[in-house]
Amino acid sequence: MINITIDDKEISARENQTILQVAKENGIKIPHLCFHPALKPSGACKLCGVEVVSPTGKQVVMLSCIIKVKEDLKVKTNSELVKARREQAFNKLLQMAPDSLRIRNLAKEFNVAITPPPNGCIRCRLCIRVCSEIVKAKALKMEKTPNGSRVVPNPGCCIGCGTCANLCPTNIIKVVDQDSVRTVSIKEEIIGQLPLERCEGCTKMYATSNFLKHVGETTLAHPDTKEHHNLCPSCIKLMSNRAITERERIHK
Repeated sequence: MINITIDDKEISARENQTILQVAKENGIKIPHLCFHPALKPSGACKLCGVEVVSPTGKQVVMLSCIIKVKEDLKVKTNSELVKARREQAFNKLLQMAPDSLRIRNLAKEFNVAITPPPNGCIRCRLCIRVCSEIVKAKALKMEKTPNGSRVVPNPGCCIGCGTCANLCPTNIIKVVDQDSVRTVSIKEEIIGQLPLERCEGCTKMYATSNFLKHVGETTLAHPDTKEHHNLCPSCIKLMSNRAITERERIHK
């Protein structure tokens, strides 16, 4: 048997065993993804690094799935040097597989700080600008966070017009109408949830109450004396076509 020390715990190991194999047999957790007991280790994921003393006497991080045990070997699995290398390895993997829950959950298990998963937003600010400059609802803003700037909602300001979703170049902003409610969201984060109004013509749910109210308020100064109806674009177009046809018939 070979006597080694892992995290100040004396352990007996068998000849030709790797540090990772010994650690697993003794309930010592070391993160790993590319290791499988039926295959020759490759060290591809770089997550299983541990601190050992090199032949020159220097403390270095080496991959525990590859390094075999030797007499009086001293191993540290959670030193500051290991933590730094581990964080680098996790974030490098996430660059290739940013939405991998397995990698993120493993990093969380070992208290590794990792970059947040991308949500598809490229920070072009088109949604913020159109909402502020054209729609004038000012429902979106850019907020600085420890992980960089991101688009967030101004609570209670969304009118559910969907203009931001129409302009979003990556289609990350979604508008979903369900059960008489319109939900506008940026991936998991809800911008607004608003009740829908029914078209007086075809009875289809077509626009939010807040949007119709906003349109009425912003066009209040317009010299318009006609009676207003809640009509969807399709019904308005249909009625306009009928009006044109009727006018042409009268003038024949």
